[in-house]
Amino acid sequence: MSDNLSVFLAKSKVKAADLEHKRKLAFNIDKYAATVVKGKQQYADLDLARKRAKNVKWKAIENLDKHLEMFETNFMARGGKVIWAENGNEALEAILNICKSKNAKQVVKSKSMVTEEIHLNDFLAKHNIESVETDLGEYIQQLDGEPPYHIVTPAMHKSKEDVAKLFHEKLGVEPNLTPSELTQIARVNLRQKYITSDIGITGGNFLIADTGSVCVSENEGNARLTTSFPKTMISIVGIEKILPSINDLALFWPLLATYGTGQNVTVYNTIFNGPRTKEETDGPDEMYVILLDNGRTNLLRQEVRESMYCIRCGSCLNVCPVYKNIGGHAYGTTYSGPIGSVITPHLKGMSEFKHLSNASSLCGSCTEACPVKINIHEMLLENRHIAIEEKLGNFQEGMAWKAWKLAMLNRRLINIANGSLKTKVVNNLFKDSWVSNRSELKFPAKSFNEMWKERNK
Repeated sequence: MSDNLSVFLAKSKVKAADLEHKRKLAFNIDKYAATVVKGKQQYADLDLARKRAKNVKWKAIENLDKHLEMFETNFMARGGKVIWAENGNEALEAILNICKSKNAKQVVKSKSMVTEEIHLNDFLAKHNIESVETDLGEYIQQLDGEPPYHIVTPAMHKSKEDVAKLFHEKLGVEPNLTPSELTQIARVNLRQKYITSDIGITGGNFLIADTGSVCVSENEGNARLTTSFPKTMISIVGIEKILPSINDLALFWPLLATYGTGQNVTVYNTIFNGPRTKEETDGPDEMYVILLDNGRTNLLRQEVRESMYCIRCGSCLNVCPVYKNIGGHAYGTTYSGPIGSVITPHLKGMSEFKHLSNASSLCGSCTEACPVKINIHEMLLENRHIAIEEKLGNFQEGMAWKAWKLAMLNRRLINIANGSLKTKVVNNLFKDSWVSNRSELKFPAKSFNEMWKERNK
């Protein structure tokens, strides 16, 4: 058993039995679900919008090389600089070089899952550069020394009481403050950071090929502050975020908002075309875009290439029965939930993360919830197939499936193993995975097949 699998099973067992954790998670997901229903009402034909979005992403990914080169050409024409990073280390080194060239000792960062993916904060800390999270949820997680719990809602697993306790312990403020008071404290602490930071770092929700633009969506305004005060701006964006045309935003911005937070459109939607021009009063003097691969082209070579259509709305996490029981941290990866279970084995290695694709009931809720109709549950099944094809299964598992296949193809064997024999065998085989947390399984003395024959002699 790999270390990642052992950790996953251990964390999952703890969280699945933690009723308080499940209560907080259910409370926040229920609020999300209620707002999404309202958000969907803005569409006259939601299914058509989703189909169009999937078609646009299909075109974008099928011509990924051309669109990325078009983005680079158009962005650089406006004075921006583009850096291609094949992996996380190349991206980190590029950021460090920029920081050194500016003699930066502090950077402010808006919410970005890509920077979590390459562990940017830890890397900069090793080089004595402070990286400050400015998104409130990310700021809470940074104070607590935890990674984000959810793709969209980093601190979804925390109640307002948890946050008040954390602020009291870490910032020395009064205990039991209200959410409004906590927000004001975070605002006061962060405002000074914007002014004194040399570099602002963002992710990117979309890259626009025909205009050479980076699009950032947010609800707090912190990304705009991150990009307005510092003289240098760095956007780190996965190559799959490309869209062919700026006209596509009219389709994708509302979809991202509706499925991400239940809004008609996110509060702040900003299009960055490059550094500040002479006619503009604020913004960075220099702007870099780092185009990150980091395993993404591995997805292009697989049957799961459709996973590159993902716009990181997080809706599949919120409907997944597995995620709702074990939470985000149990996965041990940057991208959790169903979509994370699809892409992580290809981004970080099938041998170490193939178990994630088994952490699914294949109920199809994730596919139904996806705004761009990604066939997520089928790709989880495909990952399982790939793992077997690459001979990554263990001997015991292989023998168990061969025995199951043999039994399922032989009616006589199925009938022989009825009643107490089947009950004893199954409960012994699954005593650790099933019986340890549930009552024993009890099988009837006769199968339906036998009862049917007796009835219809």
